[in-house]
Amino acid sequence: MRRLLVLSLTGMIVLSACGTTQQATVPTIAPAAPSTNTSTSTTDLSSLKTYLLDNIASLKVSSSQLSTASNQYYDLAKNAGFDYDALWSSKQPDMVAVTEAARAAWKQASPGYERIEGLVAGVPSLAQFDVILDAGTSAAEGGDGVVPFDLTLADGRTLQKPGNLFGITERSLWGTDPAYTAPVQADFNNNGTVEFGEALPEANVLKAGAEALDRYVGELDAAAQGWQPNESDAFTALVVMVPTMNEYFDSWKNSRFVAGEASTQNEFVAISRLADIQDILSGLEVVYDGVSPMVSTVDSAQSQQIGQDLSGLKAFVADVHGKEQSGQKFTAEDADLLGSEAQNRATAITGQLSQVAARLNVAIQE
Repeated sequence: MRRLLVLSLTGMIVLSACGTTQQATVPTIAPAAPSTNTSTSTTDLSSLKTYLLDNIASLKVSSSQLSTASNQYYDLAKNAGFDYDALWSSKQPDMVAVTEAARAAWKQASPGYERIEGLVAGVPSLAQFDVILDAGTSAAEGGDGVVPFDLTLADGRTLQKPGNLFGITERSLWGTDPAYTAPVQADFNNNGTVEFGEALPEANVLKAGAEALDRYVGELDAAAQGWQPNESDAFTALVVMVPTMNEYFDSWKNSRFVAGEASTQNEFVAISRLADIQDILSGLEVVYDGVSPMVSTVDSAQSQQIGQDLSGLKAFVADVHGKEQSGQKFTAEDADLLGSEAQNRATAITGQLSQVAARLNVAIQE
């Protein structure tokens, strides 16, 4: 299950429990009303919008490449009458090449989104896109964050509220969900063993998922173009998103990166959650840079401390990720301890941010 945010505010202290193009059958999201801000500050936050729009533009390139490769894959399958065994026998090099192209585009798009997730998920007027793209659950999983769309496939089937679009496409591309995977033994490197990740997507699912993802990235861009950042949005994004370390480390613990073959997670298999956390924190650093001049007006020492603590949290996660990339194996117990350390740091930062927001009379939006 991808990240869903729960924010509980008590006073000034924040506690965290932490062919034909197919489209998702949901109306275009209407622009949300701009959020209000009780502060009278005239802080220039244009850098936040520039950062958001620049990264969405890069994300749109990757999502378009994913959609293009997915349609190429679909055309190959359609021309073979969706006989995947025959297709694998006759066009194995083509199938491997186009699948790898789609995977490469996905692995560009996913971190591209994570770098802006702090703003998208943390700003109430944009948060619906986080549910759709990266955080929403399926109807079967339930909860408060079920995605608001159904996915209509080219073969006429409808996947009712199937979960977020990065999750759907990842499960299809890496073969972690049998319903989204072609029924064929695909030995990509011809070594006689079908290893993890050697799987072909189900063409209808991949095509619809990738096209919907690309379309919603376009809608996110349109919404972001109309967004006017204010102090309330910026502080809300920080207060909502910083204290989410436990849930990220928990999903890392349960992923193949820690649990190995025993993992039952069908997402977070292509990129370590530790990389995701770093990308999210990079975006939050940009947000804090935007409001730090405001913080300095009430307490310059605290402003510097918050910035240092936020950078220190990112460095802590980067150190763990570097060790993982160097081959160090972490246990579930290690993940719990590291997650607790990260969460303690994040909670302390969030408390400071909440206090400063109150002193500045900046509303934290629920």
